[in-house]
Amino acid sequence: MSRLTAYYARHGFRATFRRAGLAARRALFSSRMVVFYCDLGRLTAAPPNVPSSLKVERLRNYASLSQQDLQEMTSFWNPKQAHRNIRERFDKGALLWLIKSGEKLAGYSWTLRGSTIAPYYFLLGEDDVQLFDFYVFPKFRGRAILWFLVAHILHSLKDEGAARVFGDVAEWNQASLSFYKLTPFRQLGMARSFTILGHTFTRWVENRTDQQARKGLERRDEAPTMARSHE
Repeated sequence: MSRLTAYYARHGFRATFRRAGLAARRALFSSRMVVFYCDLGRLTAAPPNVPSSLKVERLRNYASLSQQDLQEMTSFWNPKQAHRNIRERFDKGALLWLIKSGEKLAGYSWTLRGSTIAPYYFLLGEDDVQLFDFYVFPKFRGRAILWFLVAHILHSLKDEGAARVFGDVAEWNQASLSFYKLTPFRQLGMARSFTILGHTFTRWVENRTDQQARKGLERRDEAPTMARSHE
């Protein structure tokens, strides 16, 4: 509701009505999430040579985020909610990865190791990482900036002993789905999940390739990290 109110303040009634209708159609007819994974043990390609014009920074706490970068990250939607989300993520141990073009913030992404920000489709192992909320600002799109950022993140996590990285995207988000196809990530399956009284239930919708991918990951786990309340 807070996001909808902020959108209304910026764009007016007509645009908000269209936006709400689009959100409702997505919720009703395209509500599944496509889940991806990257097995870092099989990441054999050399780290990319990031252009000299780009720089990647990793932040571990709210205090290390400059006011300028914070303004950029929170100005394009509800600032109050955005500030709250950023603080909560750092408090849970998430890392914020920034990529800059010159001195300008071009994009960012978050990672969290050993757990997830919100109830997930399965339990993660202590060396598993969730990749979430990556974003590139409009004026920097079309330059492969997000690809360089995610590639840097994957190689950095591998060097630090992480085992796998998981990400997910809504099935209607064709731009993000196309991006994942350019990375070492592989599709694990499509899922819907909901939480009741603190228990998360997941319903998988997958083809044979997705089933083989999930079974392959489960066989590698000595502990049942892939098991949760599945339908």
